[in-house]
Amino acid sequence: MIPAYWRSFISVNDIIGCDFEVSEEDDLSQLGADMRIMSIEQCISEATECYPGIVALKEGYVPVAMCLAGSGDYYYIKTTEGENGSLYRVYHDAVDGNHIASSGIEKVLNRYVSLL
Repeated sequence: MIPAYWRSFISVNDIIGCDFEVSEEDDLSQLGADMRIMSIEQCISEATECYPGIVALKEGYVPVAMCLAGSGDYYYIKTTEGENGSLYRVYHDAVDGNHIASSGIEKVLNRYVSLL
């Protein structure tokens, strides 16, 4: 479920549990982001036990970071993009039946490696 390239990225860079901030200027959605990288166990829990994670997983998104600003929104990678893909914000209230509303996903970074 969690791609090997993401597991390698967080392990090699020793960033599990680390906090990152993306300024409004650097955030493609222009909101800014304050997040904490989750452990593999946390990623799996969010993807299999919570919404929108359950639906997002079906659409190819894997949760990788939690919001520290109190919004309840999580940050995801899209497995079809592969290594060095984008980082997305999926709004916690974006589930529309068995899908995520098109307005419920925003690209934050073109390449998640930009967090470093």
